[in-house]
Amino acid sequence: MKHHIGSLPRHEGTFLTEAEVCEATGMSRTPVREALLRLETEGFLQIMPKKGAFVPPVSDAEIEAVMQARELVEDWCVRRAVPLADSLAPELERLVDRQETLLEDHLAFIECDRAFHRAIVRAAGNPVLAEFYETLRDRQVRMGLRAVAAAEDRARTVLAEHAAIVEGIRSGDAARAASALAAHLNGTLAVLRTPSVANWSPENAF
Repeated sequence: MKHHIGSLPRHEGTFLTEAEVCEATGMSRTPVREALLRLETEGFLQIMPKKGAFVPPVSDAEIEAVMQARELVEDWCVRRAVPLADSLAPELERLVDRQETLLEDHLAFIECDRAFHRAIVRAAGNPVLAEFYETLRDRQVRMGLRAVAAAEDRARTVLAEHAAIVEGIRSGDAARAASALAAHLNGTLAVLRTPSVANWSPENAF
């Protein structure tokens, strides 16, 4: 269901009903209902009594706002994480290596992407910013799925951009690390601005 929601055209709101999901997945109502409730807590949809689960559109303004907030937080954090390169860089490299094994699994790839950025934010040592950042990433899961699915070779580009961030951190040069991070976030924003997901169609919804 996360894959399906991530593939929906972002400018359109969509209703999902328990019956439709049950039929599409071959699951009974109980696990489907539990899945919908969990997706609501994760910010993917809104359950509306007697109507179903509403997947809201993602506006251009929301994308811009989330990415601007991410850049502010992550720039501050990566600069302060550079002195911890000896412990942080190996952790980030392991995550990049894991991501490389997940190129065909967009959801797992995005979860690993989240772990990569979370590690940098947490390394900065500000728990208030770390908590705020988690709310931003919750809102961006659907955006991230869409970004990976929408652009050919975007996943491999992400790997290269992550590797550049790691090298910037390992170099001990805070400006270099921040520049690599900014390039990565700008690349993500450029993909998110594209109007539609190229490989989506109703026939492959689930």
